[in-house]
Amino acid sequence: MSQTRPRVALFVTCLVDLYRPNVGFSAIALLEEAGCEVVVPPGQTCCGQPAYNSGDRATAKDLARAVIDAFLPYDYAVVPSGSCGGQISHHYPGLFADDPEYRGKAERLAAKTHELVSFLTDIRGLTAPKARYDGVVTYHDSCSGLRELGIKAQPRALLAAMPGVTLQEMADAEICCGFGGTFCVKYPDISTRMVADKVKSIAATGADTLLAGDMGCLLNMAGRLKREGLPVKVRHVAEVLAGRTGEAPPIGEAP
Repeated sequence: MSQTRPRVALFVTCLVDLYRPNVGFSAIALLEEAGCEVVVPPGQTCCGQPAYNSGDRATAKDLARAVIDAFLPYDYAVVPSGSCGGQISHHYPGLFADDPEYRGKAERLAAKTHELVSFLTDIRGLTAPKARYDGVVTYHDSCSGLRELGIKAQPRALLAAMPGVTLQEMADAEICCGFGGTFCVKYPDISTRMVADKVKSIAATGADTLLAGDMGCLLNMAGRLKREGLPVKVRHVAEVLAGRTGEAPPIGEAP
């Protein structure tokens, strides 16, 4: 493995690809800033988490095999999502309990898969991004990123090191926003109540910008903020860290 300039494969994620390409470009910029050679494998697909969470193990395994084959050749796989990152690093090996070949491959990929901000801080030692952002921000901890991958201090440390940023913590930052992948489809009334409570906590901070590391959470919270007429900008944390907020409007806003 190259120690000076590792080859990093970026797993873009479906939601970034379809709804927020600027997050992918921001991730590339941050990884290059951290001294990495970045590759976006063209054969990547969905990580399979929706199928996995719905009990469709056959489809989840088919998707996982495609991801494993596309990403295994690289030094690291990096994902701008705790949810997809957790699926690859925590759940892929168990999918192949009856397949020794792919079980071994899944374990090797799991060992070198990291969420973006965690990779930048914990693996590459980034302590201060080069960008500046002027505003009061609050940060939402996504469930998978926090509970599966232990991501909490890392984004806050980078934001605290950025000139112009004031971080204002919200109450219950660790509480689910109600998205939960298929949860919001199966239990819409509960999900709506959860995101309404989350939005109250966001508004109470007085922050002008809401940040998080998962597009599912961000789309959910941006939609509720918009419905309630609250003027809070919503962005993926990578966009702010990379200084690419001018490249796309806030999530949920018209170009």
